[in-house]
Formats: sequence, C-alpha cells, structure tokens
Amino acid sequence: MQSVIVSTNEAGQRLDKLLSKYLNLAGKSFLYKMMRKKNITLNGKKCDGSEKLSQGDEIKLFLSDETIEKFSQVKVPKVSKVKLSIIYEDENIILINKPAGMLSQKARDSDESLVEYLIDYLLSKGELSTEQLKSFRPSVCNRLDRNTSGLVVGGKSLAGLQIMSEVFKDRSIHKYYQCVVKGHVTGKQMITGFLSKDEKTNQVTVRTSEFKDSVPISTEYVPMDYYGDFTLLRVTLITGRTHQIRAHLASIGHPIVGDYKYGDKRVNEEANRLYKVQSQLLHSYQLVFPQLPEPLSYLSGKEFTAPLPPVYSAICREWRQE
Repeated sequence: MQSVIVSTNEAGQRLDKLLSKYLNLAGKSFLYKMMRKKNITLNGKKCDGSEKLSQGDEIKLFLSDETIEKFSQVKVPKVSKVKLSIIYEDENIILINKPAGMLSQKARDSDESLVEYLIDYLLSKGELSTEQLKSFRPSVCNRLDRNTSGLVVGGKSLAGLQIMSEVFKDRSIHKYYQCVVKGHVTGKQMITGFLSKDEKTNQVTVRTSEFKDSVPISTEYVPMDYYGDFTLLRVTLITGRTHQIRAHLASIGHPIVGDYKYGDKRVNEEANRLYKVQSQLLHSYQLVFPQLPEPLSYLSGKEFTAPLPPVYSAICREWRQE
C-alpha cells in the first residue's frame, strides 16, 4: 500500500486525472476498476474519480509495490549541462534569457529544449524530485522561435504555470522586442495586414488585404538607432501570430538582418561577414506583467528586461562611433 498526499501543485484537478499521471502506464479502465473495488480510496472513502482534489487530501493505493512500479514511469530528462541565463526566479516562476539556437520546446523526442534544461536545473537545485515529476512537470509558458533570443517565462508551480500561460494566451501581458532590420526606417509606425500559415513548410505569408485562411495582424515599431543600411527597432506585438514580426517587417521591405527564411540574402551575407551573424537579430527584451490573481499578485505591474546578445553590442558600438 502507498499513500499520496495531495500537494499544492496537484490540488484543483480531478482525482482520475491525477491518477492517470501517477500511474501513467495504467489504462483508465484499470484505474476505475480499482476505485470501484476500493483498492484506491480518497480520504479513507470510496471514490469514482470525479472528485476535485484539495491540498492535503490523502489518496491510498491498496496495490503491491510491484504493481505500482509496473504502472509508474517517470521520465527524467538526460540532457547536456547548460548554464541558464536567469533574469528572475521565485517559488512560482522563472524568467530565462534564451539564447538563439535553443528550442523553447522540443519538436522530436531526440531534441533537447529549454523545458528539459529547466527540469534538470530544478532537479540539480533540489527544488524538484523525481517523485514530484510523477504528477507535475515544470514547463515554459511562452515560446520563441529557435533562432529568436530573449525572455521566456517558466512555471515552477502549477499556479505559476497556469496563470502565466493564461496571460500570454489572452495577450494581457505586454511584450516588447528589439531587432535590426535592413534599411533606414524613420518614424513610429503601426502596420497592419493579413497573415496565413502553411503548416507543411512552417512558413507564413503576409499581405495588405485579406486572403484565403488569413488572419488580421498588427505590429508597432519605433526606430531607436541607425548604422549604414541597418536600423535598430523597438517592436510591440499587438497581435501574436507565428513569425509575425519577421514576416510583417519583410513584407514592407525591412526584413530582419540574419533571417534566412524571410530575409535578404545579400544583407545576411554582409552581416555574417562583418559581425558573424548566423541567426535573425530578433530579441524579446522586455515583459510587463498585467494585474495578476493570487498567488501571483505580488508580480502585478512588474517589468523584466533581458540584456541584448553580444552581437548587438558589437553593432551598437559602431553606431556610437559614427
């Protein structure tokens, strides 16, 4: 027999959902059968799986250790040791300055991503155990393209993961980017258009008028500095679509430097020669949190900024010398 005491990260969900995580190799029919036969009880009473759990509830599994072990498989990621650039961290969330070239989430089983690095980091700190991974896995609340750098928010607790994921989903969080683009851009602009994504190629198309399967987009930018044929922009995402900033700026003749999907080949080659640029110079540099509910209310209105990658400093040094 084993006893499971419901923790903060497990409360608020149905019993059958938690059991399917804890005994993740067992079929649902087996779990419901064990509950009917009172081989699984909740707070000493018969249960059917629909009960909503509260912190401190006790689930008893009147099963052999061999059976529990047979139906429980905890996947602990084995990944390369990566030093994360942490901007902020508390018991609920962590803000990481993701470098270009790192996946936010893995696309294939063989991939290593920020999610696995985060779990490895928390395991190594002793803030997470393999036992806790049976029922809760920390993850990221927002994603950046592999070759886009900048702020990614991770949820260390269930509340942190759920609340921060929701503010990214409803766009109440304010996101600001910096990027280097081709051309001399003057004046603050709000540009609009319509975007459609090709799922097979993972590439988007932007036009000024509505077309098949397109959605409206809005992007705001402000020029911050210039050097030769390059402009540093501060960009605000009004809508948030796949590759929106990259494709939208390219559609008006100002592709992001180093963008090999939507950019200018000649400009990219020149940037690589001068500054060793190998990916798009797009950086998610600032997040401003909206009013947040408990237990994250202490983060309401907070601003977090991630330093620009070194290549930006190299280019900006030349700007300042001009």
